[in-house]
Amino acid sequence: MPNRHASTSQELARQILEVVIRIPYGKVASYGQIAKMAGLPKHARLVGYVLKNLDEGVDVPWHRVINSQGKISLNSRDELGENIQKNKLIAEGILVVGDKINLKKFQWLN
Repeated sequence: MPNRHASTSQELARQILEVVIRIPYGKVASYGQIAKMAGLPKHARLVGYVLKNLDEGVDVPWHRVINSQGKISLNSRDELGENIQKNKLIAEGILVVGDKINLKKFQWLN
């Protein structure tokens, strides 16, 4: 008998990732914005869960998703101890001051 919960979870993750892959280079979106665009309003935490549990090396711009205050939420570090998300955003020309991004300038408005 198929596991209905697993297939539902996979479908929700697919909906979320379909939105995340559309975030343009040099722009960011909030977890809540992604949830709403995926048809899952009020499920911002689910977006975070899906992104946190992505397989390493998956070609999804997870680093472009930040919290609603414009702050970097994920705290993954590279071998040098630097914040991977912050470095990826800076490489795209997104100005990061401390751990914060100016949403007026860099938020994706689809």
